[in-house]
Amino acid sequence: MPGTCRRSWARAVADAVRCAPGAARALRIALAALPWLASQAPATAATRTIEIDAMAFSPPAVTVRRGDRIVWINRDLVPHTATAGKVFDSGVIAPGRSWTTIAKTAGRHDYVCTLHPTMKASLRVE
Repeated sequence: MPGTCRRSWARAVADAVRCAPGAARALRIALAALPWLASQAPATAATRTIEIDAMAFSPPAVTVRRGDRIVWINRDLVPHTATAGKVFDSGVIAPGRSWTTIAKTAGRHDYVCTLHPTMKASLRVE
């Protein structure tokens, strides 16, 4: 039928130009943007575990990337916290429980257990 758009893949782009110039322009823009969009996509987030045991954070220093998940697991006999000022605050983590946060703020964040201030560690977010 003359004047109708073909539906074959071989002619889809050419037909889009003739049948729907606006859609073709949007398609060209989207295709041109793909490399940039791919570079903006975050890498797969990792999960890092920090254990609380024998009145210490282990490991005492951890480096993560923004978007990574950090899990504190309290394996001690008493409750603890993981608190870095306004960056993160676990609240009380009961024995046998855990707390998770997502690394959002880049930089070095020293943190403490507010219940046992001699317990100190650091989290570096790149």
